[in-house]
Amino acid sequence: MHLSSMLLFLCVGAFMKCAAGSEWCYTGCDHTPSHWGDVSSFCLDKRQSPIDIATGYVKTDPNLHNFTFVNFTSKHVIKSITNNGHTVKCKLEENAVEVSGGGLNATYSALQFHFHWGDTEHHPGSEHTINRHRYPMEMHIVSLKKDLTLPEATGDSEGIAVLGFFINATEDGDTSEPWTTLTSYLTNITGVGTEVNITHAISINDLIKDVDLTKFYRYLGSLTTPDCNEAVVWTVFQEPININKNLIQLFPEKTTLSNVYRPTQNLNTRQVYASPATPLTPGHSWCYDDHCSYSPSYWHVLPQSHCGGEHQSPINIDTETAMEDESLDDFTFTKFDDKHAIKYIINTGHAVKCVLKEDTVEVSGGGLAHVYSTLQFHFHWGSHDSDGSEHTVDSKRYPMEMHIVSKRKDLTLKQALQTPDGLAVLGFFIQATDSTKSDGGSQDQETNPPSQPASDMDAWKKLTSYLSAIKNISSQVNVTEEISIDDLLGAVSRDAFYRYSGSLTTPSCNEVVVWTVFRESIKVDENLDYQHLLTMGNR
Repeated sequence: MHLSSMLLFLCVGAFMKCAAGSEWCYTGCDHTPSHWGDVSSFCLDKRQSPIDIATGYVKTDPNLHNFTFVNFTSKHVIKSITNNGHTVKCKLEENAVEVSGGGLNATYSALQFHFHWGDTEHHPGSEHTINRHRYPMEMHIVSLKKDLTLPEATGDSEGIAVLGFFINATEDGDTSEPWTTLTSYLTNITGVGTEVNITHAISINDLIKDVDLTKFYRYLGSLTTPDCNEAVVWTVFQEPININKNLIQLFPEKTTLSNVYRPTQNLNTRQVYASPATPLTPGHSWCYDDHCSYSPSYWHVLPQSHCGGEHQSPINIDTETAMEDESLDDFTFTKFDDKHAIKYIINTGHAVKCVLKEDTVEVSGGGLAHVYSTLQFHFHWGSHDSDGSEHTVDSKRYPMEMHIVSKRKDLTLKQALQTPDGLAVLGFFIQATDSTKSDGGSQDQETNPPSQPASDMDAWKKLTSYLSAIKNISSQVNVTEEISIDDLLGAVSRDAFYRYSGSLTTPSCNEVVVWTVFRESIKVDENLDYQHLLTMGNR
């Protein structure tokens, strides 16, 4: 079959039969992704794509050398752009663009590239995920092993090579050429089946920008649409392409196509590899949900884990059985009013954490037997339809919980993690000011005490303004705004609190924590940008 003829069959990164093209969809028909097996039995096989790349289980492959790209810099190889009803696809000049090296066993001719996206900025749509993090978009450059026919390529376990690039949304990213130029064509392909020629000078490298092409993951998989042929050697680059969020939003707005991505598939017995230049997360990967090998019910089997102990946290605080302790006197908070104590904010992949300057903030009193140096504070939350505090009070769960973590001043952190009272954590519940969930309904005053308009909204606005800059796991940004812990806590009473001895609430769950959970909750404006947290998933 001639290459130009094969292009007619190439859709959403998949070679497919015309009949299959009319029988499947992402949403709104009988054959959504969970039913693609009815369209093609290949979609039920064991080497399917996309996958979640759990970096803790990736192995480095020294044979994944640098790529050789032919005509990626040419500004005249992108010939047309099409809305095919499943995606936006850009066709490349025939026999002009090639990919080799990078551990590939052959030279591949690039045929087209296309995109996968979600709905809005709060519903990202990349196909692959990294440690369960889904990016706003993903670009696939699809290549066929050189000199193979279509049947030969789809029957070869490495007949097709796809280069996957994550696309990240930024507030102030690239709003000029070339992405502005490319997305300007979306207005001309609003109808399904419409195709227009690309007349502007744009190269593939212009779109890839400054992504480090030596850092990538490699695994064997499949096409991500029916017929789901298991014929793809996948390359997923670690670094995302950063473009302005408004340009990303044009894809669902102009095409009226939304959530055009296949959910991640089981890895089964496959191994994911990384190029030598790719930094890997050390140790074992754990998560809160059931999408990894070590969800909470399996934390106890992790190496050096204490998660199966008898004094674990968090707990439900039963106010009727709580006993008054007169030794729990007033706290002393040192430098909680320091507006420059917060050093940086980071997305750890499990929480949003604010790291403090060393040896600056301290806490003592409150029945604590030692002075504690405050290291950081972080947050736990749920989702749009479920609350996510860790502790509960009389079985009531709050929308969020803030933990201020301190270690004994006379101990190193390593020593503190081995000492029963080595750490002290202050827990504060967080509620939205006008949320119906915050009203307490018929619950009594003891269970759901009235909260003060406690926090400084300006401080919370400053803090949450950083969230858009740390959407990616391990991303961090220095805090330059003047924000103190006192500003965030505001008028919340620090005299009424519960005390118990427990553990860290994440692996390794060391039972070394003196817990203080404050009775009164912080209230923040429900329209505050902390809703960005909810888009990051359950924590």
